[in-house]
Amino acid sequence: MAILRVNEIRDMSPVERMDELDKLRDEITRERALSSAGGAPDNPGRIGEIRRTIARIKTIQREMKEF
Repeated sequence: MAILRVNEIRDMSPVERMDELDKLRDEITRERALSSAGGAPDNPGRIGEIRRTIARIKTIQREMKEF
């Protein structure tokens, strides 16, 4: 799954943003489970990328609520 940029997130509908947020949460759960089980992650920086993307989506959702 590609990391989303701010413009891409803003162009999404609210439903699409929620779907993407759910997918990212599932993915970070899998990555953390793999890491805690002692497995070597394919991409060690992936967890950080996912966390930042989740934060971007949540920030934009909050901005859209204010308008």
